Amino acid sequence: MSNDPTGQCARIVVRAPDNASHNVLPDSAEDPRVTGLRAAVVRLRRELADYRVHPSDREVAEDELAALYTAVAAGVLVIDRLRGSLLVLTGALGSVSALAPALAEVRAAIDMFGPLPTPRSHSEATPDSG
Repeated sequence: MSNDPTGQCARIVVRAPDNASHNVLPDSAEDPRVTGLRAAVVRLRRELADYRVHPSDREVAEDELAALYTAVAAGVLVIDRLRGSLLVLTGALGSVSALAPALAEVRAAIDMFGPLPTPRSHSEATPDSG
């Protein structure tokens, strides 16, 4: 269950790409995917904070993790945004082997929200003009 600062329960809304479908969970339950994502984000934030070397994109990663944590805490998750966050984090931290297990945990948690979208072929992307 997600709690706001006033102690009230918050609804969890998971949005698929293009708002194709919404899953709204009742106040009494929290989606285990959200719980897993929250734990993964907290772990990566903690490990990044404890990492003594200062990667060049550390601030980018910290900002993205803060935004991701805020989205999880608010209970409104947009799958495309989660995937975008993962790209930013991978770009910023992907070469830091000490953080690889925590980053992989974030990726696995995001993957639980659904498979990667399949790329559209060129023939699907452009209408037939003939």
